[in-house]
Amino acid sequence: MKKRIIVLALATVGFFTMESCSRKITRVAADEQIDISGRWNDTDAQMAAQDLSTQAVLGDWLTTHTIETGKKPVIIVGLVRNKSHEHIDAELFTVEIEKALVKSQRARVVQGGEMRNELRAERADQQENSAMSTVKKFGLETGADYMLQGSINSIVDAHKRDKVVYYQIDLVLTNIETNEKVWFGEKKIKKFVKN
Repeated sequence: MKKRIIVLALATVGFFTMESCSRKITRVAADEQIDISGRWNDTDAQMAAQDLSTQAVLGDWLTTHTIETGKKPVIIVGLVRNKSHEHIDAELFTVEIEKALVKSQRARVVQGGEMRNELRAERADQQENSAMSTVKKFGLETGADYMLQGSINSIVDAHKRDKVVYYQIDLVLTNIETNEKVWFGEKKIKKFVKN
C-alpha cells in the first residue's frame, strides 16, 4: 500500500512538472510587435529597415547623380559594423535597403562580399565545365558608383532593475571614385525596460 501511494505521488509530481515545463507556441503576424527581453529584436530591425530604406530612396543624392550622369547610380553594400553591446545582424536591414532601391527603379544594386565571391567562383567553374556558348565571361561586372557602409551603436543606462537602451544606426553612402560622402542615413531607437 505504501509503495502504491509513493508511486502515485511521484506520478502526480511528474505530471505537474511536465505540465509546467511544456511550451505553448502560437503563430503571430510577422509585423506584430512583441518585446520580451528589451534587447534588439525583429521589430527594431524592421523599423530601422523601413526608415533607412525610405531615407535612401528619397535622398537628394539620387536626383543629383541622375542629373549629372544621365544614368541610375550603381550601389554596393559594404560593412555595417555592430559596435553595440548586443549581437545584431545588420544584414536584416541592409538587404531591405537594397530591395527598396531596386524596387524604386531609381538605382541599381550589385552584389558584394561573400556572395560576390561565390558568383566569381561560379564564373571560374564555368570556364572549365560549361559549353562555350553558355560560358559567362570575366571582366564584365558592373562597377559600383557608391558604397553603403555604417555602424550600429548602443548606450545602456541602468539602475537597479530599470534600464534605458538607446540604439543608433548610422549609414553613409560614399562615391567610390571621389571618396565624397553623398548621403547619411540615421535611425534612433530608445527603449525603457522596467522589471
